Parts: sequence; structure tokens; C-alpha cells
Amino acid sequence: MNFIGFLWNQYLVNILDIILVAYIIYRLILLVKGTRAVQILIGILILLFITFLARDILHLRTLSWILENFWLAAVVIIAVVFQPEIRSALVQLGSHHWTRMFSMPEVSLINEVVEAVKVLSVRKEGALIVIEKEIGLRDYLETGTRINAAVSQELIISIFNRESPLHDGAVIISGGHLVAAGCVLPLSTGETKLTKSFGTRHSAGLGLSEVTDAIIVIVSEETGKLSIAAKGKIDTDFDPDQLKQYLIDALWKTGRKSFFSKMGL
Repeated sequence: MNFIGFLWNQYLVNILDIILVAYIIYRLILLVKGTRAVQILIGILILLFITFLARDILHLRTLSWILENFWLAAVVIIAVVFQPEIRSALVQLGSHHWTRMFSMPEVSLINEVVEAVKVLSVRKEGALIVIEKEIGLRDYLETGTRINAAVSQELIISIFNRESPLHDGAVIISGGHLVAAGCVLPLSTGETKLTKSFGTRHSAGLGLSEVTDAIIVIVSEETGKLSIAAKGKIDTDFDPDQLKQYLIDALWKTGRKSFFSKMGL
């Protein structure tokens, strides 16, 4: 009976081990998706295949020797190349899900965004506001101007003022801060058809939502109407109250539900 109990315990440990490894791989995929790290990983996989081919199939001694010596230093090289991603992962581990479940920073952020959007909508000043979720947006941040400031309606309104040199790009909000402005987003290449009333901002917002899980708030410069792009789709004609409720459900309530469900509560 003790032996059966030992086997059962070992079986549960193995299941837990597999689940933890799968979760870590999943988090790593989310971390690098939408960044240049994807191309780097593909390059590493190609080098691994070439190493196997040269050493075990074609028996190319010189090439095998070069590649084998390369892999000796690969740990250091990978650590240097992926330094931003590693740092971001450690930051998220310490602050992403665990701390936000016991506070309401998103609610304050949402209020600032909604109040800014109200003003911009009335003025018919176009805006493109990106709120990062799980998938990193580092490559898009690099196309804009770093701000690294607290999110406030005054700051958002000033950025999208027609006289501002940054008003044509997107602002990206990450980790509760307005990290960059004037960012360039990818235009939509999906099957969703945009009506003639939609412009470049809507196409850019939809395009980003097709490759990341970000939420993109769009203010039309022509009509002042509010739209949201998320999960490869675009919804239009939100009023400020509907926008606020949508963001609360997507950013705060969803995060809390996800956390407590993982805890089995």
C-alpha cells in the first residue's frame, strides 16, 4: 500500500512538473510574441538544425567544430540578446498578476483614459491609445518617443492636440504608465473589412489587435466617434460610459477572475 501511495504521489508530482513547464513555455511565448525575439528564436532553431545536419548527417568536420564551439558560448550570447525580455519577465513576475489583484490601479488608469477620450471626441481630435496586456509591445515602443509618465487625461489630450508633433501616432500604456507616444502600428492585413468612414488610425488599431492581445481605443478625427479594436475585431459607436465599462471588464475584472480561478477559488 505504501508502494502504491508512493507511485501515486510520484504520478501527481510528474503531472505538476509538466503543468509548470507548459505554463513557463506559454508565458515565454507571450513574452516574445510581437517582438524581434521571435526572429532570433527562429534563427537559433535554424542553427540547431544546421548543427545536427553537419555533425550527424553530412559529417562536415570543420563546420561541426565551428558550430559546437559556438554552442559552448551560446548561453552567454542568449542571455545578452534576450536581456530586455528576461528583465521584463522578472518585472512581470514580481508585479503583473499578484499585486494588481489586491489593488485597483487599472480603475484609475481607465478613468484617466475615458476622461481624455471624452474631450478628444468632442473636439474631433483623432487619437490612438494602446493598452498593453500580456503580449509585449517593445518593437512598437521603439518606433515612438519615450515618455515614461503617469497616465493622465491632461497628458493624453496634449499629445493628441493637432499642434503636437506626436498626434499622428499611437500612445502605448504599459504597466500603468504612458510609456511612449508617436508610435507606428502595423496596418490591418486581416479579413475584417473596414468601412469607408474608417481611416488609417482604425486600420492601425485593428492591425495591432490582429497580432497582439492589446486593447486599442480609437477616436475618429472625422466624426469624433469612439471605437475599440481587440482580438482582431473592431467595435464602433461606444459612448464614454460604455467604453469605461468595457475597459473595466477587459482589464480589471478579467484579471481578477483569472487570478482567483488559477488559485482554485
